[in-house]
Parts: sequence; C-alpha cells; structure tokens
Amino acid sequence: MTQAPLVSFEGVAKRFGSYIAVQKMDLKIWQGEFLAIMGSSGCGKTTTLRMLAGLEAPSEGVIRLAGKPINDLPSWARDTPMVWQSLALFPFLSVIENVEFALKMRGVGRAERRRRAEQWLDRMQIGEFADRDISQLSGGQRQRVALARSLVVEPQILLLDEPLSALDAALKVRMQSVLKTLQRETGITFVYVTHSQSEAFSMADRVVIMSRGKIEQIGTPQDIYRAPRTRFVADFLGASNIFSGKVARDPQGRTVIATDSGQFALPGNVGVSGQPASLTVLDTRMQIHDQPPGGARNSVAARMVGEEFVGATATIYFETEAGQELRVQKSHEDLAGLPLSIGQPFHLSWAMEDGHLVQE
Repeated sequence: MTQAPLVSFEGVAKRFGSYIAVQKMDLKIWQGEFLAIMGSSGCGKTTTLRMLAGLEAPSEGVIRLAGKPINDLPSWARDTPMVWQSLALFPFLSVIENVEFALKMRGVGRAERRRRAEQWLDRMQIGEFADRDISQLSGGQRQRVALARSLVVEPQILLLDEPLSALDAALKVRMQSVLKTLQRETGITFVYVTHSQSEAFSMADRVVIMSRGKIEQIGTPQDIYRAPRTRFVADFLGASNIFSGKVARDPQGRTVIATDSGQFALPGNVGVSGQPASLTVLDTRMQIHDQPPGGARNSVAARMVGEEFVGATATIYFETEAGQELRVQKSHEDLAGLPLSIGQPFHLSWAMEDGHLVQE
C-alpha cells in the first residue's frame, strides 16, 4: 500500500492583489523527511511556508495535513511550530521558561512541563543555562533554545524559516550538523526554507527549487546537482558551465548541440533538431589540457583569464574565442604540471556522458 503524504499542497496558489506570490502548485511532503525549499528573494518559498503554518491563507487550492484540510484551521491549532530567522524568543522569560511556554499554553502541568523542558535543554546541550536570561546567551545558544522550544511539544512537523542566516560561517556548519542529527533521531518532518545552497544540499533529503512563485525542480540534492532540469536551475546552482545553442545532428547521425563556442556531442538521442537548448557540464568534470585532447571527448579551445584558490581547491577561469566564460574546479594536485598563467591558451574537455541537456 502506498504511503500517504504527511502534507500535500493541491493546486495551491497565493495572490496579494494582482501580485502572484505563489503560482498554482502541487507538492507532497513525506513523514520523516527533511525537505528544503530554496530560491532567491521573492521566489515564494517563505510564502509557501507561511501558508503551511497558517499565517497566510491560500487564494486557491487545498493544503492537507495528515489527510485533513487545514485551510481554515488557525495557526495555533495546526501543530506546525516554526523556528524564525529572528528566533522570536521572549526576552522577559528565562531560558527554561521560554522552552516551557508552548507546553504551558497547551495546559501541561508545571511539574511535567519543567521535566520535559529540562530534558530538551539537556538534549540541546544547554541545560546549564536554564536559569539565564536570553540576553546572556550567544547566537548559537539562542538558536538551540528556539529549537528546544519548538520541539518540546513533539510535533509531527517543524517549520524553519532561514534559522541560520544570522550566524557566522563556522557556527552555521555546526548548527547544520545539530539540525540534521535532531531530525534523524526524532523522525520529525522538517520543512526548511533557505536561500543557501550549502545549507539545503548538506541537510535535506529532497530539495525544492522555486523561481517567481513556481516550482522549477524537486529532487535529491545529488539529482539536482548532476542533472538540473531547466536553465534557471543550472544558473541558480552555479556549478555548471552552460553552452546555449540548438539541437542538431552531425554527419554520423549523433545528437549534438551547435553553439557559438563549438559543436558538442550529447549522450543518447535527446532533444528535437532545431530546438533551442543548453548543454550543462559540471565544473568538476572538465579537464584542462595544454594540447588538443584525443579520443571521443568533447573539447573547446579557451584562454585562461583568472584563478581563485579556496583551501585545497582551485577554480580556473577561461574564455572561448566566442567570449564565453568557463570555469574548471580542481585540486592543486590535479593542476600540478600545467603551465597555468593568464592569457595562456588551453583546451578544455569532458566526456560525452558528463554533459546534460536542458531546455531553454
């Protein structure tokens, strides 16, 4: 028997006057998964989360939680707590009183709510700060209090609206580990809104990418990274070199894409001849040669125009005769022996199966 989704958006749209914040969407969220919704500012991701939380009403369509419509259910009755970007902790309450608050609103007795609050503070490794004022905590400690306050009620689903955006880079990485571990241990469904690719791809089981109020692609981080479905997704992720042109056939009958920078073979019989399309190639899959490569690999001539080093990884930038910028990301060991210098001509190559065709 097929498992029913925990949450389903069925033809859900949201309009603010004439402005369409979310175009009609269908989305299923499964019990126990970590789902990330990402996109640039104004793409509709936060509005989608707010509709699930009951803070915005859909203009059309139905949202179901555990099979039951919740469009008309007030936010306080939905059991969909949210961790905000601002955390929204009560400054006039102590740490443990903040965590107890939701239990108090549910009528849980004092002794029981204190026991459960202490349990979650210990789980979040901040039990020693139980009696402190919120103002005395660091950003990371406040983040853990906000998580404990939401999770102490043991909800089916937890909503998180860019909760790590105010933290420094090192603390973000640590909190990503905390969040993923918590989600796995509790089995609670997490719906996480972010504009950060690193956050979404490091934590989520599935990722939803949105643009201009519509879903562009849903899939595992690996699937989206390796095979973006649209030109927008490929551009948004920023990990691919993109050659735009038209699908054609070469004299051998192979499918190719004809671009200003050259004609490149595609894997399989894909696309329709004459149709505009783009070929994407991950920057980690390209090879750099100081002589034309042999064999059946696709290749393009380009000159080096820049380089960037981050830790053990180097990104080398190139430009083709047609003016297209390309980049190749490699370890320092992979680049050893190449005469890398600005203006130097090279040949970049990739295996045919490393190319992915997307529609314009």
